[in-house]
Amino acid sequence: MEKEHIVISYNGCWYVWNTRRPLIQALQNAGYRLSVVAPRDDYTEKLIEMGLGYRDIELDAKGINPLRDLKTLSQYKRIYRELSPSIILQYTIKPNIYGSIAAKGLGIPVVNNITGLGTVFERHGPLQAAVRMLYRYAFSRADMIFFQNSDDRRLFLDGKLVRKHQTGRLPGSGVNPDYFAPRPRPEGPFCFLFVGRLLKAKGVEDFIAAAEKVKARHPEVRFMLVGPYDSSDPWSADKKLLNSAEERGIIEVPGPTDEIREALAQADCMVLPSRYREGVPRSLLEAASMGKPLIAADSVGTREPVMDGINGFLCCPGDTVDLADKMEKMLNLSDTEIEAMGKASRKLVKENFDEAIVINTYLQTVDDILKGRG
Repeated sequence: MEKEHIVISYNGCWYVWNTRRPLIQALQNAGYRLSVVAPRDDYTEKLIEMGLGYRDIELDAKGINPLRDLKTLSQYKRIYRELSPSIILQYTIKPNIYGSIAAKGLGIPVVNNITGLGTVFERHGPLQAAVRMLYRYAFSRADMIFFQNSDDRRLFLDGKLVRKHQTGRLPGSGVNPDYFAPRPRPEGPFCFLFVGRLLKAKGVEDFIAAAEKVKARHPEVRFMLVGPYDSSDPWSADKKLLNSAEERGIIEVPGPTDEIREALAQADCMVLPSRYREGVPRSLLEAASMGKPLIAADSVGTREPVMDGINGFLCCPGDTVDLADKMEKMLNLSDTEIEAMGKASRKLVKENFDEAIVINTYLQTVDDILKGRG
């Protein structure tokens, strides 16, 4: 008997490799055949080596050119028709919207995942109205829409973009507490770490401004920025600012890494002062799993893994003075208090954000949908 075919659609193979590999392995172990539909990048071959089928697609992840998006929709229709999968799992804005419209026309079951809404829902005007209309139409026949935080779910329900019975909740992409286990920290000065794409909306420039304030009083403290920089992305942090801060010794910018545990092992506290609507940031979950205290913006998504005063501190989004104050507050804690915060972080992850919760929910959802269509 031929295996049921599942397609995973994303806006890049990097994301599939770094956030969905455990789910892919679980689906393969359960007997499903898998293919990925995403723009080609340096991680495409890694997925093919895992035994996945692959289809390239042209997709402007952040663009708003309607002609390009119509071309993307046409490609989805052609690819989904040719692959004829049993079910499609979709992530990120363009696959969620245009992939769902294509699948709806072909009668293919769809499971969407809202991994964050960025800045578009914070703006009022024609663009937000158009995006809402697209979501409402695209999701009208979705079999399941998973949200990673209660704020985004409430936004979609209150805006009548989805119906309640279509929605579910997942604790982000989850994290493996055994893989992201605490490690002894090397001797040295206190280190604040940022992990993620070096974008303005992620709070990179806020991190630098706060670091400069703290450095003036604590010159020995380290501030590390780990993640990719895309010079073609208009939302990237100011390159001159990054270079200047690095040259003056305010920050360290070692670049992106595939072994994030090494960076986390050097850090004393993870910082994510994001200004926009995240899902549940994986970087915070990985740091928490490794027993690190957290400092995060009191924003949608970023606040989810932070119990203010227990495993870290929340700061006001965009307020560099408040961010610097929270960093100072962390520095003024005793070793015993910081250790207690780290233990609270790990306990929170093991109880609420274990990737096993995510994987089991997906396996059950896929099984239910396929049985219902059988």
